[in-house]
Amino acid sequence: MSSPTRLIVVIAFDRNEDGDLIQAFEPRQFESEDRAKQEARLLSEKHDGVIAWSRSAEPDLGEYGEPIQLALYGDVPDMD
Repeated sequence: MSSPTRLIVVIAFDRNEDGDLIQAFEPRQFESEDRAKQEARLLSEKHDGVIAWSRSAEPDLGEYGEPIQLALYGDVPDMD
């Protein structure tokens, strides 16, 4: 049985010609929440929206905890 891990992710968004928010690149994973927050702040200068979040995960079991928002800049789509 695997032990839970912590996923820490940053995603940036830009607006397309229609004004819709689209992912600027694939989500980036980080080792620490502080590093993810720092990267989100830096990316916010170049993108319309950035979010950093974390969640507990047991990928082998397909189990993921609720996401916890670490940082939010600008506009991001609803993350259902």
